[in-house]
Amino acid sequence: MPSAKRVFWGFPALNARPANVLRDWLQQITQTLADYDAQHPEQPSAPFAVNQIVHPTNDRLEHDVALCAEFKVPLVITSLHAPNQVVEQVHAYGGLVFHDVTTLRHAKKAIDAGVDGLILVCHGAGGHAGRLNPLRL
Repeated sequence: MPSAKRVFWGFPALNARPANVLRDWLQQITQTLADYDAQHPEQPSAPFAVNQIVHPTNDRLEHDVALCAEFKVPLVITSLHAPNQVVEQVHAYGGLVFHDVTTLRHAKKAIDAGVDGLILVCHGAGGHAGRLNPLRL
């Protein structure tokens, strides 16, 4: 029997506007996935991710990470600043943190912060693209 594909997906927390909409989204997502998993124990749903901008200008970070913790978001993707506080909060409930990096220096900082994985944002990527060739990074 061929194995079915499990689709992994994520979304930026800041897309939920106003901020209280994030609670509604997380509630709907977690309930829908739990219902699916109960009906399909042989083929459970894939985890989902919430992207968090860790930069100090994100005045919603504390609120949004607290909601991720409340709903036990399986994977939190961080970017634009050292993710130390997010790593502590997400690891406390058993979640994983992957961090966007554009340089070796940023990768080392993220590793020192305890992230579980790195997302290598290289030359040609969207958003805040790095300068390095993917093979070099």
